[in-house]
Amino acid sequence: MTAIQEFGDQGNGMHDGRYGPGEQLRRAGLRKLIRRPPVFRGLGPGETGLVRAVAEIRADTRSEIRVQGCGFFRFRVSAPLQAFGDLDSGPTNSRMACWGTARFVVLAQFQHTATLLARHAPASHRGFASVTSPANAARNHKVVVVGGGSAGLAISHQLLRTGKFSQDDIAIVDPAEWHHYQPGWTLVGGGLKNKNDLRRPLASLVDPKLRLYQDSLATFAPENNTVTLGRGDKLTYDQLVVVPGIKIEMGKIKGLPEAVADPKSNVSSIYTFETVDKVFGTFERLKSGQAIFTQPAGVVKCAGAPQKVMWLALDHWKRAGQYQAHNANSPIKIAFATALPGMFGVPKYSAALEVLRQERGVEGLFQHDLVEIVDGNTAVFALPDGKEPVRRRFDLMHVVPKMGPHGFVKNSPLADAAGFVDVDNATLQHKKFANVWSAGDASSLPTSKTAAAITAQAPVLVHNLLQALESGGKTKAEPSYDGYTSCPLLTEYGKVMLAEFKYAGVPKETFAKFGLDQATPRRAFYHLKKDFFPWVYYKSMVKGTWGGPKGWVNVK
Repeated sequence: MTAIQEFGDQGNGMHDGRYGPGEQLRRAGLRKLIRRPPVFRGLGPGETGLVRAVAEIRADTRSEIRVQGCGFFRFRVSAPLQAFGDLDSGPTNSRMACWGTARFVVLAQFQHTATLLARHAPASHRGFASVTSPANAARNHKVVVVGGGSAGLAISHQLLRTGKFSQDDIAIVDPAEWHHYQPGWTLVGGGLKNKNDLRRPLASLVDPKLRLYQDSLATFAPENNTVTLGRGDKLTYDQLVVVPGIKIEMGKIKGLPEAVADPKSNVSSIYTFETVDKVFGTFERLKSGQAIFTQPAGVVKCAGAPQKVMWLALDHWKRAGQYQAHNANSPIKIAFATALPGMFGVPKYSAALEVLRQERGVEGLFQHDLVEIVDGNTAVFALPDGKEPVRRRFDLMHVVPKMGPHGFVKNSPLADAAGFVDVDNATLQHKKFANVWSAGDASSLPTSKTAAAITAQAPVLVHNLLQALESGGKTKAEPSYDGYTSCPLLTEYGKVMLAEFKYAGVPKETFAKFGLDQATPRRAFYHLKKDFFPWVYYKSMVKGTWGGPKGWVNVK
C-alpha cells in the first residue's frame, strides 16, 4: 500500500467547531485511511485553510473528491507533488483540473465542505520524487545536477543505478513542471504526433531516491562548492553536473515573436511547445505561393531539424498536387535559407542532401541568416562579408529561432567565451574546476546538440565523476568521448537518412557493419525516428538504461 506518512494542519486553525482538517485525518487513523476511506468535514464555505500531506504518491493512485453543493468530480494534479505544504495563495495552488480518470492523490486546499475518499493502488507502481521546498530540506548533497532535461535525467539515474548513493545524495534542480521529448516536435510539425503525447510531468520521471528542487538556478559559486537557487536558498555539493540545455531566443529575430504568435499568419516554428502545433496547419492552409524554411547562424538544437520539417512539407504538398519540382507553374515554390554554406555540417550527408535538394527543385539560399520579418510577409536576411541584406517576400515561412546559453551559465565562472560550460572534449570535466562536469546542449563540446549525443556522453561523465568522487579527485578522468551524435533526417513521409558521426564530421554509423549506407534514406530508419525513439526515450533513456547504439545498459 502507498504509505501516508504525515498529516499536518495549517491555515485558519479550528474548523467545524472541533478540529482542523489535519487533526480530523489523524483521528481517523492512518490504517483506516488506507483500508477504509474516512469521511471528514473540511472547511466551512468561504473559509481558507490548508490540509498538508506528505505522502509517497504513486502513478496509479486514485482519489475522488465530493464537494458539497458541487456534485461528484474526479481530479488530477497537473504537476504531481509529494508535499502539499507551504501553499499560500489559495486553492489554485493545487493545480487541479477535471479529468476523466484521476491518476494522482489529491490532498489539497479546499474552500468548501468536502468528503475525501482515498483509494490506493498496489505499491508495485513506481513512485514520484520528493518535490522540495528548499527552506525545509537538507541542502547538502554528494551530487547536484542542474537541469532536468534529457541529460539531467539520464545522468542522475545512471548515477543512482550504480548503487553507490543513498536517499537524497543526488539532487536535481529544474523549475519546469513538464518534461518534453523535443526530438518529437518535428513529427508534430509534420502532423504525425500530438505534442501533448510527448510530454510528462517532470516529477513523475524522477526516481523517489533523488531530491528534486523545482526552482530556478541563480548563481554558481564553484570556489565554495555552492549553488544559489532562485528563491535565495543555497545547496552545497561534492560534485556538480551542469546540464540545463540552451534557451530559445525568439526576440533576436525582429518581428518573429509577433508573427509566430499571430494565429492568422503563416509564420511558425517547431522549436517551442507553444508554437509547434501551429506548423502543420500552415502547411494545410497554403495552396499556392512562396514557402521559405530557415536555419540561423550559431548553435541550434539538432542542426538537421530545420530541413526535416521542410522535406515533410514538400512531400505533403507534392501528394496534394500543389508542388511539382522544376515546374515553373508549380502552385507552391520552396526555398531553404540557411546561414551555412551547405546543406549540412557533415560532408557525407551534406552531399547527399544537396542531391535531394536539386532533384526536388528546392531553391538554395546559402549563407542567408534571417534577422527580421517585416509586415508578416517579408524576410530580411543578413549576408556575409558586409554585403547588403536581402529581402524576400513569402506566403509561408518556417523559422528556426536563434538559440544560446542561459544567462546563469553564460555569466558564471563556469563559462567559456561563448557562454557554454567549459569542459574537456573527451572527459567532460571542467577545465578549471575538477568537480564540475557538463554534457548536452549547455556544454562546450564541439558536436551537434542532440539527444543521441547524450546517450554517448552520459556514461563517460558518470564513470569519470564516480572515479573523482571515490578517489577524492586524485584519479585522472579518462578521455573516452569521441563526439558521437546522431541526426535522423526525415526526407519524406516514410523515409529517414540516419546521420551518425563523431568529432570533425567523421561518420560513425551503427548499421555500416550490415553493409548499409546511412546516407541513403530508408523506411526502417523512419520507424526508428517515428516509433522506436519516442518509445525508448521515456521507457529507458530518462531512466538511465538506454545507451543509444550500445542498446540497453544498467538494467537490473
